[in-house]
Amino acid sequence: MEKKKAVIIGAGPAGLTAAYELLKASSDYEVTILEESEALGGISRTVYHNGNRMDIGGHRFFSKDERVVQSWQEMMPLQGSPAYDDIKLGKKKELAPGGPDPEKTDRVMLLRERVSRIYYKKHFFDYPVSLKWSTIKNMGFLTTMRAGFSYLGAKLHKLPEDSLENFYINRFGRVLYSMFFEGYTEKLWGRHPSQISADWGAQRVKGLSIGAVLKDILRKMLPAKKNTKVETSLIEQFSYPKLGPGQLWETVAAEVEARGGRILKNSKVTALNAENGKILSVTVNGKDVYPADIFFSSMPVKDLVQNLKGTEIPPNVKEAANTLPYRDFVTVGLLVDRLALQNKTKMKTLGNIVPDCWIYVQDTGVKLGRIQIFNNWSPYMVADPERTVWLGLEYFCDEGDDFWNLSAEETVKLAIEELIRIGVLSKDAKILDSHREQVKKAYPAYFDGYAQMDEIVRFLNGFGNLYCIGRNGQHRYNNMDHSMATAFEAVKNILSGKAGKENIWNVNTEKEYHEEKKS
Repeated sequence: MEKKKAVIIGAGPAGLTAAYELLKASSDYEVTILEESEALGGISRTVYHNGNRMDIGGHRFFSKDERVVQSWQEMMPLQGSPAYDDIKLGKKKELAPGGPDPEKTDRVMLLRERVSRIYYKKHFFDYPVSLKWSTIKNMGFLTTMRAGFSYLGAKLHKLPEDSLENFYINRFGRVLYSMFFEGYTEKLWGRHPSQISADWGAQRVKGLSIGAVLKDILRKMLPAKKNTKVETSLIEQFSYPKLGPGQLWETVAAEVEARGGRILKNSKVTALNAENGKILSVTVNGKDVYPADIFFSSMPVKDLVQNLKGTEIPPNVKEAANTLPYRDFVTVGLLVDRLALQNKTKMKTLGNIVPDCWIYVQDTGVKLGRIQIFNNWSPYMVADPERTVWLGLEYFCDEGDDFWNLSAEETVKLAIEELIRIGVLSKDAKILDSHREQVKKAYPAYFDGYAQMDEIVRFLNGFGNLYCIGRNGQHRYNNMDHSMATAFEAVKNILSGKAGKENIWNVNTEKEYHEEKKS
């Protein structure tokens, strides 16, 4: 019997997951993935540069979705605890039973400690904001009191959650919002939080608030209970591929090809050819046509609507799609001999560097948004993790703006100057290497055309054999596991014959998002 054809647009987490799940579940499909670039994994890829590896954006492998966790473990087993740095430091000589030794295999997940802090006025603050003595000391007594009364005021007088600003104020009070959220959010999106939909906070911040922080403190003081629920942003450990997130997606891609799937790189979809409520084929690079029975799209919704041919697009849908906003992204890899920052925590690290995976740069006097320390994600990502520090400096911008158009040399120079200005590097630090990566449409944004997103969804759902999956495929700021979940749901619908697509679009829309953490 002739196989049905499935075309998948995009080889990111959603596209690769859809391909693998469809091929694993059924032998009735011939699957082709069309990837615009040369790389696999989308923004979850790993960039290789002179023996060092960069994680584009930072990806923690932690999920409440058992399907996602099982998929990760199927591809890359989790090693026993402790991780590489503890072994090297002699903290514990042996691995826990059952876990593979990362020194002897590459295809392995490491168990990592989650450390992310805010760097504000040359002081470190816990992220999420905690109520530790160090927080009070860094803020000062008067500011702490102001923050406390501000929080109580916010609890007594709730603001309507019609903007991201009000969303934050309701959960943290105006003082903490002004210190830790307002400037950074505007830096990230290029818009003031008062102009951004509260939906972004509902999806990314979830149930996090001062109340959640207090509950977490109380939970740690009480006897451990099984199945204790912890807010997403309060997790303390996560898994991570030894050689970065791209390693996982390169593994999935190999499995897809081993099952007969095709992955065509440098294949940009320039048209989706429709007729009578169905997609018949896609055109690639303006010339090659790929007909199919089923189509998965993880391409940006804006591009998807613009590339639809052979069908009438309602004017309101066309206008809304054309104005869907995105935030673009530049990351600078910087290899240095040392940091000026002191490790004043109790955590031991290779080279005694600060233990953070991410450092959020709250200061509005610099354009720099976040600092990744790749040594702490996985020391295997650094050629010499004991004598060098490999940084990822994250900048948020718009494609074509002044910052985007800087040369690589100019961008690196600016990054170094800003690190020295805020005290992360000393003036005499040795810059050993650098690399710049530009990423288009990294962050779907929640303003302008987003207000009409429901109208766009209704229109796209009218194509019975088209399934929109992933972050850009749904114009939703999903985590990697949510993008995978949209693929799981789409494949489930196809195999079961379910016509409705609400379950696919409803991934990651719940207001309360809890992670189960076994005590």
